[in-house]
Amino acid sequence: MGAQDSIDRASAKIAAAIGEPARARILFCLMDDRARTATELAAMAEVGTSTASAHLERLLKVGLLRVTAQGRHRYHTLAGPDVARVLEGLSVVAGAKGHRFIPSTPDPLRCARTCYDHIAGSLGVALHERLRAMKWLTPADDGGNYSLTALGASNLRRIGVDPEALEGGRRRLAYGCLDWSERRMHIGGSLGAALLRLAVRNRWLDRDLEGRCLTPTPLGRRELSRHFGITV
Repeated sequence: MGAQDSIDRASAKIAAAIGEPARARILFCLMDDRARTATELAAMAEVGTSTASAHLERLLKVGLLRVTAQGRHRYHTLAGPDVARVLEGLSVVAGAKGHRFIPSTPDPLRCARTCYDHIAGSLGVALHERLRAMKWLTPADDGGNYSLTALGASNLRRIGVDPEALEGGRRRLAYGCLDWSERRMHIGGSLGAALLRLAVRNRWLDRDLEGRCLTPTPLGRRELSRHFGITV
């Protein structure tokens, strides 16, 4: 069996695991980067607990989920940002309608939401465009990855993000992640995660306790305009 054949077989197993409605609901509800128990996921997937457990085992087996034990409970999360990126891409394909894109996403989700651990929606797309326009980021390759410029590193420090910490990790610094509702790119990678943490910590954005929505606060609207020239 050649390397490509192994990849093909593994890809088919992953696609088959995603391709069941209850399992898909489980995966998409974890796109807010919050850990949930099997009981909670069963309710969200509208299946019984034993059925949910079987689905979770299937998703764990193919590497789409990660589980952490804490006391008597087991908490499930997506296995990482690459899984979230695949799910966001599937949302784009599933919602494609002809050649002319007409958004049908509810306004709160379309404005700003989490895509795993970074900002998606029109706000996330605007951040991607502004970081490039302000020359904080420069393309690193032909695969959609970015490098920080000296100007970008300086300005990130000014607003409270440590660029050295971003570049020293194993995760990609920044890349364009195709946005489900906008069909344009928002910022993924360690930079995208750092910007979400900054916005939530500084109360620029309020996170919905139950879902993926992010709501800009009055302070956030002012700060996003001041630092990035973005009107929300």
